[in-house]
Amino acid sequence: MKFSFIIPVYNRPDEIEELLESLTKQTYQKPFEVVIVEDGSTIPCEHIVDKYRTKLNITYYLKYNSGPGDSRNFGMLYAKGDYFIILDSDCIIPPNYLIAVEKSLEERYVDCFGGPDNMLPSFTAIQKAINFTMTSVLTTGGVRGATEKLEKFQPRSFNMGISSKAFEASKGFSNIHPGEDPDLSIRLWKLGFETKLIPEAFVYHKRRIDWEKFYIQVNKFGKVRPILNQWYPEYAKPTFFLPALFVIGFIVGVLALIFTFDWILKLYFAYTVLIFLVSTIKNRNLKVGFYTIIALWRQFFGYGLGFIESYYKINILRKKPQEAFPELFFKV
Repeated sequence: MKFSFIIPVYNRPDEIEELLESLTKQTYQKPFEVVIVEDGSTIPCEHIVDKYRTKLNITYYLKYNSGPGDSRNFGMLYAKGDYFIILDSDCIIPPNYLIAVEKSLEERYVDCFGGPDNMLPSFTAIQKAINFTMTSVLTTGGVRGATEKLEKFQPRSFNMGISSKAFEASKGFSNIHPGEDPDLSIRLWKLGFETKLIPEAFVYHKRRIDWEKFYIQVNKFGKVRPILNQWYPEYAKPTFFLPALFVIGFIVGVLALIFTFDWILKLYFAYTVLIFLVSTIKNRNLKVGFYTIIALWRQFFGYGLGFIESYYKINILRKKPQEAFPELFFKV
């Protein structure tokens, strides 16, 4: 196998430098290539790429802005490898990453895999808090991982591999964003391809994001889910409704105070305290614990409210997804 890293970039020259530097430290001894796709950035990264032309087998393409999915497809069209590894620009790759990928694929080959995300000690307190809520089994971040079988894993495009054969058969990512990665996974299953999680193929995902951007991101995740449930009802799960139920339950709890019923809000308080304690202990940092509370509530309400709005428009009003949420679809 020859691996090609496909990395779309949009106004993130600082991030791509950290990622490229980590790729120079791979302990993998076989050749691999790096394909950078500049997605119509106003702050280009070509000068950063130029610094690594003698250290990596790297190519750089500049195209008009059409979204991350189309940019990944663009990169795969021009890549020379037979297995593509797709990364987000805000990732840092551990030295043994490619060795872990190749070993797992040699043991049981699949045409698409996903890897988890991890964090470095150098991450900020906010990054660590968001990482906790996005990955912990105690939050919505853990719902997906806890309910998916390892051999039926839906890879996420910040750390995802796909064979050239699977890319050609599926035509790659669609124009929905976010949600393009579970959409691709399901289409691959329907085409007869297998996916799996490679636990050892983790990346350090920095998620350079502020509180407002984090809310917007998870709100879009919530809006996308009813659309995917409509497209692929056979893959819909009850757990997808949990954030929406969290929001509804909290509203009911507040209204119940009128009748002096406070036990519902006491449950929410106890859950919040549990998350605070677990995050504080895991991260050994009280500040991260407090930030995790903020991340938790933004995650649940952002996703939950987005899900409720989308469910109402898609399932009740029967609107077409592209008409209900044009901001979720790139024009390509």
